[in-house]
Amino acid sequence: MADEQRLLAGRYLVGDLIGRGGMANVFRGTDTKLGRTVAIKILKSDLANDPAFRTRFRQEAQAASRMAHPTIVRVFDAGEETVKYDGRVSREPFIVMEYVYGRTLKEVIAEGPMEAARAVAITQGILTALEYSHRAGVVHRDIKPGNVMITPDEKVKVMDFGIARAVSDSSSTVAQTTAILGTASYFSPEQAKGEVVDARTDLYSTAVVLFEMLTGRAPFRGDTAVAVAYQHVSETAVRPSSVNSHVSPALDQVVMRGLTKDRFGRYQAASEFRDDLELAAAGKVPVHRDADDATTALFGAAPRASSSTEQALRQLTSDDSVTRTQRRPPVVWIWAGIASIAVVLIAVMIWVGSLGQAPVVQTESRTIPDLVGVSEQSAINTLTDLDLVASVVTEESASVDEGLVIRTDPNSDSKVRPKDVVRLYVSLGAAKVTVPDVVNKTTEQAQSDLTAAGLTSGSISKENSPTLAAGTVISTDPAADTEVAEDSTVNLTVSSGLVTIVSVIAQSLEVATDLMEDPDVGLTVEPVPDPTCPTQPGNPVTNQSIAPGDVPQKSTIQLTYCSG
Repeated sequence: MADEQRLLAGRYLVGDLIGRGGMANVFRGTDTKLGRTVAIKILKSDLANDPAFRTRFRQEAQAASRMAHPTIVRVFDAGEETVKYDGRVSREPFIVMEYVYGRTLKEVIAEGPMEAARAVAITQGILTALEYSHRAGVVHRDIKPGNVMITPDEKVKVMDFGIARAVSDSSSTVAQTTAILGTASYFSPEQAKGEVVDARTDLYSTAVVLFEMLTGRAPFRGDTAVAVAYQHVSETAVRPSSVNSHVSPALDQVVMRGLTKDRFGRYQAASEFRDDLELAAAGKVPVHRDADDATTALFGAAPRASSSTEQALRQLTSDDSVTRTQRRPPVVWIWAGIASIAVVLIAVMIWVGSLGQAPVVQTESRTIPDLVGVSEQSAINTLTDLDLVASVVTEESASVDEGLVIRTDPNSDSKVRPKDVVRLYVSLGAAKVTVPDVVNKTTEQAQSDLTAAGLTSGSISKENSPTLAAGTVISTDPAADTEVAEDSTVNLTVSSGLVTIVSVIAQSLEVATDLMEDPDVGLTVEPVPDPTCPTQPGNPVTNQSIAPGDVPQKSTIQLTYCSG
């Protein structure tokens, strides 16, 4: 079956191909239930039967579904479709996402270096998305121009959250079975070293993207992923102004700090990066701030640097000649360490006891407000103001209008901690059904068809008709094929079996006959001559056998005229 004819999950019609990736293809599609255009990402068939790839694909949907923000491409649905191909049955995982009109940042950068103001505005949009995702506990790991959409009104949309680039062009992308790495031109030194990544990894990649927007090229280039990774770890990038003289010294400083090799030396949060960008855009040189105790508490102490480039790039080579060993410390030292820790703990306990009162650790909490009936965006803003993370889940509801909150999880008045995720169940409105076409059916049959379609028969009004028998449906309100909420009321207009006639006395016999036999009246005329009155031009009608008003359809009417 052709792609444009496929229907996933009984509602998503797959259209034309709009993008290719190493792991999946993206199609334009239509949600036939809600009538909206969506983007459908389908895992490639050669990877669909691999549990590892299916898991990573599912992780992307789960990661993105936790976030609802204007700068992040929304995920509406996900699932798996069972398909048959060449006699084989396989599973086809898919993700249904928001369809974004616009271009990727990669396409925009291909046109050449940007004006500083535009590059700053786009970077601020990326950082806003990252700030939200980091608060939701999601590290993107693959920030690059190809994963950023720019809408026609210059809005930023970040996509592809939480997915590992397991296969792609060997010159630009690397992957490891147990980690999500990203793209070689944009990943951080810690990714190249195989270390654990955190929010600051995304900020390094954002600085690379900013460098590329300002100069038209990436800071590090090479023939292979290994060559590029080597530069990320061991070489210092040139200042953007050395490539594009229009870049200001203030922006130079922001970019270079974002590209700092040591993650403890670069920006520690997206908001900090964004604040410095605003200063640089205003022509002010940001003041460098060293990592403080709060940074250490959040991310831990700075790790010891790797001893060699080979160790730093161990994940980028398949050289089996290198043997890695690890010495086990003598058992005596292990027990000595345990004993030392026990002594310290005992000393602390004695000191606390001497205070006469155990310290009370207070945990700041938040109370979830009552958001039922509030609009989706208003509810998200309220939770954000409370330092909570909103996760939107949509579902149908006959009692709550579309776009309003049905309930929250946890419920209102519940106590939660800062940064906790609160699910907002937002109404899609009542389930939609299509009004069936019951025109020309009897009233009883029409009412039966409406009930079968999940609708309620409403008022019945009568209308004159020259052709339809009494009780036959002329029209419905709403009209046939209209989508309405389930259990909506449909009013019927049925034929009365009557037609309306007017007086034709004094009209010529020819005109009177035409009026009565008109298709909108449909009577049969029987002329009756009256020899008692003198003949007049046109043979005017002197009497009609049926008085003006509503009369049974298809009646016969006698028209008396002067015959002389």
